[in-house]
Amino acid sequence: MKRFSIGFCLLTSFLVATMQQAGSGMAAELVRVDRIWDQAHHNAFTDLARFKGQWFCVFREGTRHVSDDGALRVLRSEDGLKWESVALITSDDSDLRDAKLSVTPDGKLMLSGAGALHDPSEGSHQSYNWFSDDGVTWSDAVDAGKRSDWLWRTSWSNEGTAYSVAYHTGDPSDRRVRLYKSDDGKRFEVLVDDLGIDGYPNESSILFMDDNTAYCMLRRDAGSKTGMWGVAKPPYTDWAWHDMGVRIGGPHMIRLPDGRFVAAVRLYDHKVRTSLCWVDPKTGELDEFLALPSGGDTSYAGLVFHDDKLWVSYYSQHESLDEEVETDFTTAIYLAQVKLD
Repeated sequence: MKRFSIGFCLLTSFLVATMQQAGSGMAAELVRVDRIWDQAHHNAFTDLARFKGQWFCVFREGTRHVSDDGALRVLRSEDGLKWESVALITSDDSDLRDAKLSVTPDGKLMLSGAGALHDPSEGSHQSYNWFSDDGVTWSDAVDAGKRSDWLWRTSWSNEGTAYSVAYHTGDPSDRRVRLYKSDDGKRFEVLVDDLGIDGYPNESSILFMDDNTAYCMLRRDAGSKTGMWGVAKPPYTDWAWHDMGVRIGGPHMIRLPDGRFVAAVRLYDHKVRTSLCWVDPKTGELDEFLALPSGGDTSYAGLVFHDDKLWVSYYSQHESLDEEVETDFTTAIYLAQVKLD
């Protein structure tokens, strides 16, 4: 198989600026950033996972941000530095988009994504899941949820139940978000038909605490366009929502071993960028501590805490916007290693 890697591409001046941004307490050190894939014209919408001692990164590649030829590329690495392509999932009837990775309770790697259907007469999108024992050979696609419901990211509770917030992509007058649940990642049922949020809610990330409290970060694209922060106890049918007061894109968050919440989001104030933020679980307030080398079309990060570092996959357009750099791509896939205080 073809192996692919691009050497260290960190700009020292940017590193100094971002470390200063983190504050006098030096909350984070950007150890390195590597461009790990740029073989398509548009490479975007990433996720990252550790599975059976190896790294896996998945993303969409196509000719444009939105194009009929979208496919899901799976990369594998032993050390996070040298990467090889091990799978390409394609579709004859849809543009495959926004893949996410999770590990099922029975030890399989699950890849989730959605197809923007070429023929929207019976619905605009269909969410899918694929399953693998090794990250290389994948099952056929399994339909997840109702047609035109985009199950954005699947999170597994402590009891081994899968939950996913889905937003409706069909009728523009129906902008509800639903909460789905599944015992196996294959058969999903609606748990909450309408989470009751206005302002075109869509992309989301859910975290479960040791006491089974669930936290949800949710993007909105209408009205104030500010994100929403939700909290619920089992059985997760009653949610309390708070306005986060800031516009976000591509939200994802994890809980660190010391209990802190860290999120990767696209921020729109000043220069558009992919940034890492601390999250206050009580209010959902974000405290930005590190802007990653990014710009233009960017965001949609994967997060893994491993070997005392935060590993972040994401995509960005910043290098192709550099007039001094000649590229054959508009956006590329990057992997950052961040040392936290």
